[in-house]
Amino acid sequence: MKTSDFDYHLPEELIAQRPLANRTDSRLLLVDRESLDLQHDTFGNLGKYLVPGDVLVMNDTKVMPARLIGVKKNTGAEIEVLLLNQVEGDVWETITRPARRVKEGTIISFGDGSLVAKCVKVLPEGIRHFEMLYQGVFLEILDRLGEMPLPPYIHVKLEDRDRYQTVYSKVVGSAAAPTAGLHFTNELLLELKSNGVEIVYLTLHVGLGTFRPVAVEDVEKHRLHEEYYALSAEAAERLRLARFEKRRIIAVGTTSTRTLETIHGHHGDFVAASGYSDIFIYPGFNFKAIDGLITNFHLPKSTLLMLVSAFSSKAIIMNAYNEAVKEKYRFFSFGDSMFIRKK
Repeated sequence: MKTSDFDYHLPEELIAQRPLANRTDSRLLLVDRESLDLQHDTFGNLGKYLVPGDVLVMNDTKVMPARLIGVKKNTGAEIEVLLLNQVEGDVWETITRPARRVKEGTIISFGDGSLVAKCVKVLPEGIRHFEMLYQGVFLEILDRLGEMPLPPYIHVKLEDRDRYQTVYSKVVGSAAAPTAGLHFTNELLLELKSNGVEIVYLTLHVGLGTFRPVAVEDVEKHRLHEEYYALSAEAAERLRLARFEKRRIIAVGTTSTRTLETIHGHHGDFVAASGYSDIFIYPGFNFKAIDGLITNFHLPKSTLLMLVSAFSSKAIIMNAYNEAVKEKYRFFSFGDSMFIRKK
């Protein structure tokens, strides 16, 4: 299986640069898992395609303002540091640009100097470990000095930080938003619950895997970076009950999918668990945890496109993507959505 098999043509003007004024106004492409049948609707009508007892599984991670711009001590060179995850204590794993300027012992100052970072470990591919030096509460300082880490294909400044958070975001620690959840509003969630749809939350902090393209042509040689996940005992019990009662479990986003399939793959069931997952899902994968998937439209040749192709088939998903291009859907983080289901 080749990475180039998952390429497709996308006109640049279809890459969404801004979120819509109303989250639920995004378009919804309904994809049958087993056929080329497609339907078009808007996300606000999602409830039409759910039934009482369905379980939506959502990732409640909250994006940190993880992009820091600082200056290198002595030279004054500008350095960008993107926080990925907390290694231990005040040591953070980061992507650093330009990485060639940052060696072990390099010191970078941010803002008025209230936050200083010392490089304590040099790793390949621009990854650096920094010890953060500061007085006070780190997340408060980060909130003041950091920027939202928008993907590189977004070139327009985000006016409202909250639009790169889901309305149910709770657990701080992500370097990117679980974008399938950006279409939900509190009003839509209330409507779904009142119609008998169950909502279950888990956590996966999106990290390096989101930012790294597939650099090898042989798909099976690609390795994903580990990302932290957690599922509570209460959530696991609700999922076990849903499976026992043969109710549909629908993952909202690829991050929820990866978390559920990681836990089910390790334990053979839904159990309370936390840890780090590097699960890489591509065609041929045997899904055990989910019955449906709500997701955005993903980059060509990406691991996320491979995942959705695995859940249906490459032919069906590529047909859906070609239809979305033809119908001028909006793509990527602030773009439109699709619901992959079995009729």
